[in-house]
Amino acid sequence: MKNKGKFAALLLISLSIMLSGCKLTTKNDVAESPSPTQGTEAVVDSNPVDIELLGMSSNEADINIVRDQLTKNGFKVKLNVQADYGSFKSQQDAGNYDIAMSSWTTVTGNPDYAVRSLFKTGGDYSILADAEIDKLIDAAGAQTPEEYTETYKQFEQQLVFDKAYIAPLYNSLKAQALNQDVLNKDSVRISKSRSLPWEDVDFKDTAKRAKDALVLQSTMPTLTSLDPIKGNDGSINIINTNMYVRLVNLTDDDKITSEGSLSLNHAIAEGNSDYYFILRDDINFAQIKNKLAVDTGERVGADDVIFSLNRAKDKNSVPDHRTFTLHEHINNVELVTDAAALEAVKVSGGSDNVKSALEKGLGSKISALVSDKKQANNKEGKYQVVKLTTTEPFPQVLNYLAHQSAGIVSKKQVESINTYDVAKFDVNKDIPYGDQNTVTEGSAYNNTLFTSGPYILSSKNDYEAIFYKNPAYMKGTDNEPNIANIKIRFIKDADSSLSALRSGEIHIYYGVSETKFDVVKGDSKLALQTVQSNAVSYLLFNTKNRPVAESADLRKAVLYSINQDEILAFYNGNKFKAISTLSPLVNTGMELKADPAKAKEFLNAYKASK
Repeated sequence: MKNKGKFAALLLISLSIMLSGCKLTTKNDVAESPSPTQGTEAVVDSNPVDIELLGMSSNEADINIVRDQLTKNGFKVKLNVQADYGSFKSQQDAGNYDIAMSSWTTVTGNPDYAVRSLFKTGGDYSILADAEIDKLIDAAGAQTPEEYTETYKQFEQQLVFDKAYIAPLYNSLKAQALNQDVLNKDSVRISKSRSLPWEDVDFKDTAKRAKDALVLQSTMPTLTSLDPIKGNDGSINIINTNMYVRLVNLTDDDKITSEGSLSLNHAIAEGNSDYYFILRDDINFAQIKNKLAVDTGERVGADDVIFSLNRAKDKNSVPDHRTFTLHEHINNVELVTDAAALEAVKVSGGSDNVKSALEKGLGSKISALVSDKKQANNKEGKYQVVKLTTTEPFPQVLNYLAHQSAGIVSKKQVESINTYDVAKFDVNKDIPYGDQNTVTEGSAYNNTLFTSGPYILSSKNDYEAIFYKNPAYMKGTDNEPNIANIKIRFIKDADSSLSALRSGEIHIYYGVSETKFDVVKGDSKLALQTVQSNAVSYLLFNTKNRPVAESADLRKAVLYSINQDEILAFYNGNKFKAISTLSPLVNTGMELKADPAKAKEFLNAYKASK
């Protein structure tokens, strides 16, 4: 990488100047920045401080900008650049970094998701253990939007300014490009949070639906897991979202909807602790036989919902559970068989009862609630209703139910595969449901997937993954998949992905860089779709066995070296300022401003304390 910056010489300053307090500038000008840690008077040397920056080659531009900003503020930056996410994660897990280029997209559209997994003690992706942070996350999670803004402001003050656990970089646009000569542009959705619904996509020439494959791309050929609760990363989010149906979905602008989900309607009972879902009867699980998708004949029903959500909330239901904290507010999931009980419960904020709310828009009113999913017949008014109760009033639970980790799996199939003892799970011997090796071509191939969504993965290799339409998914409705065959090509390099789109090798390219917008706009056969996303990029500090783990002064020296204005200028205004992963969702009024003088003060305080 080209070195854009030169080391800046640090002036020798006295400890009295070094320890002077500085006011934190915010949009509301209300917060106070902590002063550097006090220590004994000392003359501090001007030698740069070593710091290791971990990132992926796909983030080369950001790495260069951050490196140069840190270099100008007294750091000697060692780069640890990995070719792909797998090797990046290995380096991160091994602790081979001081700061890591990180990003998070709130794919559920609610602020609790933006913080709980990342920063709460024991969170799926958290490397923090801070009781004050935990308390603020829990408090905000139980509050209404009118109440939680102030709580989240306190959270950001603690996370970013008081303790500097992260250094924010920017909020991004969500962008994708498509071949509008091949695809019907209007069929390709771009949502703020939700992954692209594959079932909606259609060819311009509808005669191609049965014989031609829709070709997409991904940078990650290694799939974390095809069991929806065992992964929550870019390798599988869009895949599991399209392979497993959920109780609810998100609209393109992050509203909760039953449209295209397993529920025909849902209702929140008075008190915001009980949630009801009336299930549709036109989805069967798909499986793979002879590399093709077939109908298993097994209907997706209430027993599968109850099983799926109970295992989603249970940390010990599977080894390496990655998403349990998203569902920890689920207390109980049960079948409702008494229709009269629904009439006795009022809906939240209204005068209707739950039964009438669930019946709205249905072709047939409820005549009976059945316990056996085989007996459900919506045309005859025979339905299944599931009731979910939360540990406390928690309306954000619906957003988590729209997440891919709440995908409905087959109780019968998963129990038949996962026969191992979870406590004694042997990664070298036991083969769990959703193991990517079972769908990878070769001697280990043994596809045991049962999927409830519009598509099922047949097989994969290092080049591509092949999916087929679920032949028993909402047949005859607007939600029945249009295209019979989908392929995902694994292309690690962004420029190669764009070239593949322009040459017609792929039809949709996710995650187009802002620096390539003009290239897409200049190609008449391509269309660019953008929306301000819930994605935030930030630097995550190592919290173990490194100086940055022990020294808040060192972390704050990094924090105040970050100049977001320079980053936004590089991206021609197509990035936006952020303060934390909450920024696209909650306007707390906080703002980080680069301050070289403050960065030097904190860096000198760190040197003096050594």
